[in-house]
Amino acid sequence: MITHRRLALAWALVVCLLAGHNAWLWLGKRIAPDTDILALLPAGERDPVLQRSFTHMVDSAQQRVVVLVGAAQWNDAVRAAAAFQAVLRPHADLLKEDAGANAQAAWLDGFTPHATLLVGAADERALRAQPASYWTENALTRAYGAFGGPKLGSFRDDPFGLFANWMQERAGETPVRPRDGHLYVGGEGREYVLLTYTLAPSAFALSAQRRAVPLLDAAAAAARHAVPAAEVIEAGVVLHAAAAGNQASSEVETIGVGSLVGIVVLTWLTFRSVRPIGLIVLTIGIGFLGALSVCWLLFGRIHLLTLVFGASLIGVAQDYGLYFLCHRLGAAPQEDSVRLLGRLLPGLGLTLLAAVIGYMGLALTPFPGLRHMAVFSALGLMFAWLTVVCWFPQLIQAGTLRRGWLARRYRGLIAHWPRVSTRPPVLAVLALLAVGAAVGCARLGTDDDIRSLQSSPQHLVRDQIKLGRLLDAPTPVQYYLVRGASDEQVLQREEALKRRLDPLVARGDLSGYQALSNWVPSAHTQADRLALLDATVLAPDGPLAALAQTLGEDRDWVAATRAHLRDRAQPLSAEAFLRTPVSEPWRHLWLGKVDGVHASIVALRGMRYASIPALSRAADGLEGVQWVDKVGGISAVLGRYRAVMGAVVLGAYALVFLALLPRYRGRTWRVLAPTAAASVLTLAILGISGQHLQLFHVLALMLLLGVGVDYGIFMQEDRQQGDDAPWLAVGLSAASTLLSFGLLALSGTPALRAFGLTMLVGTALVWLAAPCFTVTAKERHEATVTA
Repeated sequence: MITHRRLALAWALVVCLLAGHNAWLWLGKRIAPDTDILALLPAGERDPVLQRSFTHMVDSAQQRVVVLVGAAQWNDAVRAAAAFQAVLRPHADLLKEDAGANAQAAWLDGFTPHATLLVGAADERALRAQPASYWTENALTRAYGAFGGPKLGSFRDDPFGLFANWMQERAGETPVRPRDGHLYVGGEGREYVLLTYTLAPSAFALSAQRRAVPLLDAAAAAARHAVPAAEVIEAGVVLHAAAAGNQASSEVETIGVGSLVGIVVLTWLTFRSVRPIGLIVLTIGIGFLGALSVCWLLFGRIHLLTLVFGASLIGVAQDYGLYFLCHRLGAAPQEDSVRLLGRLLPGLGLTLLAAVIGYMGLALTPFPGLRHMAVFSALGLMFAWLTVVCWFPQLIQAGTLRRGWLARRYRGLIAHWPRVSTRPPVLAVLALLAVGAAVGCARLGTDDDIRSLQSSPQHLVRDQIKLGRLLDAPTPVQYYLVRGASDEQVLQREEALKRRLDPLVARGDLSGYQALSNWVPSAHTQADRLALLDATVLAPDGPLAALAQTLGEDRDWVAATRAHLRDRAQPLSAEAFLRTPVSEPWRHLWLGKVDGVHASIVALRGMRYASIPALSRAADGLEGVQWVDKVGGISAVLGRYRAVMGAVVLGAYALVFLALLPRYRGRTWRVLAPTAAASVLTLAILGISGQHLQLFHVLALMLLLGVGVDYGIFMQEDRQQGDDAPWLAVGLSAASTLLSFGLLALSGTPALRAFGLTMLVGTALVWLAAPCFTVTAKERHEATVTA
């Protein structure tokens, strides 16, 4: 008794430290839950360049907020956009408006020294195919155009219009055009002003979301007030992150509070006392605080979805306290609580071990978010278990509990429960269940598409799709990764890839592509073009001489013009281009040197998903070129780990069986059979109901093992005839778990919903099946005597 009292005091010290640490975290605002949904995705590929490319693509869009303000008339769109801008202008420290059309005024200056080398694809083909007379006529048409006479000053800079045509080709990479000092895009019967903003703090910071989203809403309202018929389309990671954060926060409250209220009501109806309620709540609270503290120390951050999932701990952590309380309720008055704990400790220890094995199965996945959930949950259970072991014997003595209405009514059900046996009616029922399970499992398909896990609000998804369609924006999740030993080799390989993509553009598989080599040809290409120009339009007796004769100029003019054009043929490098302001929209395409290699990205516009196989084949045989389909890649990872985790579940059953064997011997199968049968029937029910098996269903089966084995252990522990404590503990634990995971099945996050639905069905089936595999102490004694 003295030893246990010291243990209780030591645990009190630990709890005080936990409370102090949590107060330090929350009151000091040192902890801010992370809302980055990508934490649920694979942590990273083994290929650092590939992972860097995806991060680069995502980061380029992560801090941007893109807004289209549209109306039927351009002037109305401009007025609505001005009202939108006026709301955000005082908050430039949070949302800084990009320069837009105002930045385009002098952007040509950066290309002046290189203009002669910048020739479009169509003109390059014409230079190789057309005669000199074609170019002379072309130049004369430009010299004597609709503007009333030759403009020889600017004409000398680009007499054949090669640079101007190249500029038009580059402008074709986007439908956005400057208009009246704004950026304009038209489509679907409306004219839009394009506004882009850069978010200063991280899009996943809760503080940024709480400030930015209301401001954007107010700006949209101002635009509609100025022009009632105005349309405002917004897209940005911060909008999706805020929606996910609000949803998760709401679910923390719903799941946590709902579970807690349910447990309080059940505990009151069972024990008719406030003390057990307080102790159960205390156990859960300490488990939650302990898990939070240790996870913060281990990981340095907590994901908001970890807290949502952690709220489901309420349905599991209370099992240990309920098990002790139910046995205290049914124990003899003269039995000391410490001695009672000693009798129950082996079973309690095995329940914790089985649950931790179940949760640790989640830690074998490549998803940081799931690993955090696993560690958080396992730690929470350990802290709750230690609270029961250290404090309950000191706080609950004999005679302090009374049997409530639920305990009196529920206890008699076990006597009428069916048992598994070799009797013909029982075998017939088992055969029917087996046939139903086989049919259901046969109908169970699989769906590993990551897009099925999307949970953003529909209006945000619609806006994102429409904005992408109007802007012809490239997708950040399907692209080509190009590698080489140098910048020059990367540019050359980009050009080889583009030659393969041009036929796909021509037949409509995609509308175009974005690559740095569109702006910076490789040095090899620049040298070839200069040689081609020298042999054609810049030849001494070529089109320039014929043009001079028509214009009445002498040979000196020809020589000066040729020299002038050659002066504007300085080689252009990727490094130099990236230093210019015009490169800003394209910098995300250039990775530079990563892990010893140089790399870039070729992004695709207007891609049709049906064309993905053809796009993938376009990279075949091109050295250093890799097709990247992040959606398909992540989906493949989900499918692979679904299969792997299925094998892990079977391995966990074997591990738990070995852990239980020394105590239960020949009855070990009875401990595991309810959970195994419930798992198979759950899969069958999912199949019959038309569900598709995902990784998160399998992960739930892993957790179901940890939860369900508790009930098997409770029912198989030695007890006297008429002792209903294990049955009462199983009933209360299952009801509480159904509350917590049942509410999780209502989550707006598809992954958590799949997880919760599996746990809801599985837990209910384990609850129903656990008594079917029990034998009383009297039956075991009779079987032993008969043997």
